Amino acid sequence: MFKEIFKQLMKDKFSKIALIILGIIYFSLLFADFIAPYNKDFSDRTMAYVPPSKIFTIDDNGKFSKPYTYNYIREFDGENLKITYRLDRSQKHYLKFFAKGQSYKFLGIIPCNLHLVTTDEDGRLYFLGTDINGRDVFSRLLFGGRISMTIGFLALFVLFPIGLLYGGISGYFGGKVDTFMMRFAEAVMSIPSFYLLIILASILPSGMTSIQRFILIVVILALIGWAGFARVVRGMVLSVKNQEFVQAAKGIGASDLRVIVKHILPQTTSFVIVAMTLSVPSYILSESGLSFLGLGIQQPDASWGNMLKEAQEFTNIVSRPWLLTPGFLIFVAVLCFNLIGDTIRDILDPKSKVR
Repeated sequence: MFKEIFKQLMKDKFSKIALIILGIIYFSLLFADFIAPYNKDFSDRTMAYVPPSKIFTIDDNGKFSKPYTYNYIREFDGENLKITYRLDRSQKHYLKFFAKGQSYKFLGIIPCNLHLVTTDEDGRLYFLGTDINGRDVFSRLLFGGRISMTIGFLALFVLFPIGLLYGGISGYFGGKVDTFMMRFAEAVMSIPSFYLLIILASILPSGMTSIQRFILIVVILALIGWAGFARVVRGMVLSVKNQEFVQAAKGIGASDLRVIVKHILPQTTSFVIVAMTLSVPSYILSESGLSFLGLGIQQPDASWGNMLKEAQEFTNIVSRPWLLTPGFLIFVAVLCFNLIGDTIRDILDPKSKVR
């Protein structure tokens, strides 16, 4: 089934592009320590809001050269009362590929110091400039994306088992059990989820680490998102629970739980696949929104949401557009997931005329 879905996705032009983009993003996040020029703790406070480094391939004589860059010199413009940067052309800093740099643990396990691209010890390489604390935006995008792009899948691993089992039990037994369980689910659905997230996130202890906050955000997202999913599953269970294969399973003495898990819930597979694909973007946006408001992942740890917070000032939007990069990546990731989800829905819809 999954193989056939993948083949159909690759036949659709937009879905194919979306899959390739998401593949590049997740590959980059997986090997972020190797691809990033600096580790997640690197900071040079003398280089706040430095523009992206300029890469040169032509030397002073007009001939092709190894790629090199210049450091920036920080100056104060007394006339306009602002900090400016100019290139220090007195020393070239050549780019080095697959060279030794700052130490890290590859995949969090293997000690390593090899980087895809870096420069000499005195040089600075900022592909997307720096933030207010002199931290490399490109490196932080890679490390922050690990949180923003995985939180949705982790929430689904908690949400979908609860929703499937709850909706399956409700639809299978029906009657008073169904009435009570659905009224409770509807009560959960009536809670304004985003405002609840803000309230819960704001009352968390200030001394919590970002990892602890990350886990709690995943749990909170899952616990407020299962009800709508369970309600749809319940409706699907109602439509299949009286079919012959279910009656046959009961006839040979299978327990109610086994009938639900082994025979009824597998009939919802198509809906589950589509729902998972379309749910991930909402969780990415929820985490980004919380971190943007300062209630999610906290500094100095990075996520795309708290990185985007710095770009809310008009001055930064106009003068430092590289700070908007996290917002662009959020937009691209959400769009790709939605394109894939819509295509999968068309593939699995037997009434679809297009497919």
